[in-house]
Amino acid sequence: MDMEGAEEELERRSKFLSSLIEKKKALEQHHHQHLQNDDEQLMMNVRVRAADMPLPLQNQAFRCATHSLNSMPNNKLDSKRLALTLKKEFDSLYGPAWHCIVGTSFGSYVTHSLGGFLYFSIDKVHILLFRTAVEPLNQ
Repeated sequence: MDMEGAEEELERRSKFLSSLIEKKKALEQHHHQHLQNDDEQLMMNVRVRAADMPLPLQNQAFRCATHSLNSMPNNKLDSKRLALTLKKEFDSLYGPAWHCIVGTSFGSYVTHSLGGFLYFSIDKVHILLFRTAVEPLNQ
């Protein structure tokens, strides 16, 4: 192959690779927008009632609760399952000791660790998620 032919082949391959990269970028952007729209759709019914918690943790709680609610059979609320799911998620991601109360009607008065309190609702389901300090027992 002569030099001119090699340059033409190189140019052809370069254009092909560029087109693949552009297609991949377009697909990723479309996918990201789709996910963002899904998140916005899921979060539409979330209402924060009271919070002492960083926003990333709040968003994690909203995502986890929404996903759990949407996966319940026949859209029937299982309060214990939702509470357990949130508690386990937060214990595993952020350490112990998280507590979760879920229901459509309840009162509460709790002491929580700094930055570890979130009371929110999704539709008619109210969720109280809070963290307490864990101290070793003196023996």
